[in-house]
Amino acid sequence: MTFARDTPIDDQDTLPRMPGWITLARSETLEDVAFLSGAALAHLHLVLRHEEVPQPLFRDRLALRAAEACMTFSGRPERAGELRDTVHLLRLGDLPGPAGETYLSWRRAAERSLSVKALGRALPTFEPDQIATWLDAGQGVPVTRAALVLEVVLTDAPRAETSSLILADAALAQALGWDHVVPLLAVGLKRTDLRKRGDDLRLACHRALVSSAVEAVRLAADLARRAAHLKAVAPKLRAKGAGDAVEMFLTRDAIAPSALPLPDRAARRLCDRLVDLGAARELTGRDTFRLYGV
Repeated sequence: MTFARDTPIDDQDTLPRMPGWITLARSETLEDVAFLSGAALAHLHLVLRHEEVPQPLFRDRLALRAAEACMTFSGRPERAGELRDTVHLLRLGDLPGPAGETYLSWRRAAERSLSVKALGRALPTFEPDQIATWLDAGQGVPVTRAALVLEVVLTDAPRAETSSLILADAALAQALGWDHVVPLLAVGLKRTDLRKRGDDLRLACHRALVSSAVEAVRLAADLARRAAHLKAVAPKLRAKGAGDAVEMFLTRDAIAPSALPLPDRAARRLCDRLVDLGAARELTGRDTFRLYGV
């Protein structure tokens, strides 16, 4: 599964593109695919160091796409639009349901600095000691560590596909020295890959990370352009609280006007103004219960 690309707001890249030899190579052996995944992750690592990339927004959008992939793995019909509705239109006291819980798990895993405590918040059905034990099962270079964690969690808890993928991404992030979980593996893997073990699973993880890292770099570049445009038009927003609202748009995949720190009518006007300025998009296509995002 690959990321759906948003339409860029201009044709000029603000971040370096992934080298073509990574995206065009067709390799079958574990050694060759491991080389390509290492190169792709190294390039992504450099891109993530650019201050132009709105990191919280980037991870939140990846979390949505990882949750969507998990819906496919479990045979559920919910896709990005339904997942957004389930979480962002949730009212106090409502239950998010299985799809919403999956999306919330990914969001919680990616939003806070990487730690066993943060992962425990994202995966409340597992004890922190169990999470730490699973993470310690990963040894070796980054992708090998991630594959080992994925394998051991699925062996101990065969139905915990979402949890296994979150923890595998956590192991990968730890090995790469990243401060946060960056959801990558779920989007690149196939459902049948989750039944593989040993070298077959490692090969599947390397392949998945080549494709997902390439698409993540494209997403980062697009979000960098969109964030720059939003910051450029921000001085034109005169509503009280507009600055705080802009910061929220730079951290969340989608926002309901009611979540903004403004009165309801002012919040709706601000969202419409951002759309008019080309700094935000209405994501639902509805006349009511709208959601907006960069």
